[in-house]
Formats: sequence, structure tokens, C-alpha cells
Amino acid sequence: MEMSDARSYVLPCGRDVEAVWERLDPTDDNVADAHELTCEYCTATRESLMALRAVTGELASQETGPSLGLTGRIMSAVRAEVRRHHMLPLPSTEPGGVRISEQVVAAVLRRAADSVDGVRARRCRIAVIETGGAMEVSMSLAVAYGRFSVNAVDEVRERVRAAAAARVGMTLARLDLTVEDLYDA
Repeated sequence: MEMSDARSYVLPCGRDVEAVWERLDPTDDNVADAHELTCEYCTATRESLMALRAVTGELASQETGPSLGLTGRIMSAVRAEVRRHHMLPLPSTEPGGVRISEQVVAAVLRRAADSVDGVRARRCRIAVIETGGAMEVSMSLAVAYGRFSVNAVDEVRERVRAAAAARVGMTLARLDLTVEDLYDA
């Protein structure tokens, strides 16, 4: 029986699995002997090790990357974390005040603008005026060529103002709308 250190595994026949592993690819001075080629334990171990090596080789040769779903979830979390840092104070009588994410307010205001036929909201920037809790909003729009009416900008202005009051609880001190693009409807 061969002597082995604490990390090796000795087969019931007395052979060390490490030795069997090393002789899977024989060299001039390290070849499987008659015992390893005929012993049921060594033969089974050799077959298992060759299967393990084949599967490991296949896995190692595959180029893998994160799935698109995983990447998308990570990026959404990163974007949400970055946006949460921009918090706007809401008018409140509560001690300590109440704050809301700028991202949420911008989404509410963009959705109000999108509700007008032939209009798509693009960027929305918000600044809160400290005195009075009113906000100044700058929003860019894309309009549908052929479906956009002359009164649409006025309608966007009314809907955004109403959404700010009803859904956010803030008034608009200023609303700058810029039509910066056309799209085919």
C-alpha cells in the first residue's frame, strides 16, 4: 500500500487517486501499470476521471457572459440607486418633511405630456424653489408629424400642471416646453 498525505484519497485497492489522475496522460516515466489497467477500482476511477476531464474541458472552452436579463436587472438597480439620490422636498406639515424621488416626479409629468395625442415627452428636468415648495420644470418633446395640432403644446401645459398638483402635490412656478424632434406617426 502506498503512503499518502492527508489530502489524497486512497482507493480500496490501495492506489492513490492522484496517481491514477497523473497517469491519464502517460509520459515515458509515468504510465499505467498492469494493476491500474485490470483493477476494477482503478478502471472505474480512470473512467470517472476521464469523464470529469471531458466535461470540465467543455465548460472551460465555452465563452460565457452574463445573461441579458441579469445585465438588465443590474443596470436597472444601478440606475434606480443613482436616481434615488435626487430627492425633492414635498410641501408637508410633518416633522422632518417628506421627500420624493425626482425620477418619480419626472415620470408623472412625462406621462401627463404623453397623454396628449401626437406628443411624446423626452427629457424632464426639475428644480424646486425653496420658498413655497413650487417647482420649475423644463421638458423637451417630440411631436408626430401630421397628427400634431397647434393647440397641443397648450394642452401639454395644462395636463402637466394638473398632474403636478393632483399627483405630486406641488405647483408649477414655471414650465418650459421645447419641441425638439418630429416623429412619423
